[in-house]
Amino acid sequence: MLEVRNITRSYGEGRTRVTALDDVSFTLGKGKLLAILGPSGSGKTTLVSIIAGLLEPTSGEIVMGGHAVHLRTTAQAARFRREKVGLVFQDHHLVPYLTARENLLLVPHLSGRVTRTHRELADTLLADFGLTARAAHKPSLLSGGERQRVAIARALMNAPEIMLVDEPTSSLDTERGLQVVELLGQQIHERDMTCLMVTHDPRMAAHADESLTLIDGRVA
Repeated sequence: MLEVRNITRSYGEGRTRVTALDDVSFTLGKGKLLAILGPSGSGKTTLVSIIAGLLEPTSGEIVMGGHAVHLRTTAQAARFRREKVGLVFQDHHLVPYLTARENLLLVPHLSGRVTRTHRELADTLLADFGLTARAAHKPSLLSGGERQRVAIARALMNAPEIMLVDEPTSSLDTERGLQVVELLGQQIHERDMTCLMVTHDPRMAAHADESLTLIDGRVA
């Protein structure tokens, strides 16, 4: 279970102080996909960054599986992300000179070793996301929807306990966006993981198990 306890994140001091998150709390169980909604500047990405250990909260706690995420050192936070977290960014961040399959295998490569099991997992994930025929293509030859599916498949390579997905459909039309969200939800349920998906689109949020709306850094 993921527990977000009274998280506040502020920048600056005195009159220039800006509060990006203000006493945000919620829990999310395994096998659940949570959609985080809210307008631009509502604190959605800041919240995801704190859960991932990329930012420190000003106050409050992030607890996952009984362990405090926010109290880790920089090295511990990096290891936590590498071993426990699947990150999917709005702009994909695929390596342009690697094929779709090679982008997936980059995850175990960065951990030090690519085995036969890793290669078989990469092929299985590509098949699950309907990308087998595109496995040897570089990102420039893939559509926006295909690149996003590769990014999600890559995030699943380390069998993460939690997936953090930031605006996965912002560059896609409605039909392709819904396909991506449905595939994501299917993988979350099958693998019994926890997933937070940031989105501005209520149509995408409708496919999540639960939803939460942030307005001016507070849970609405």
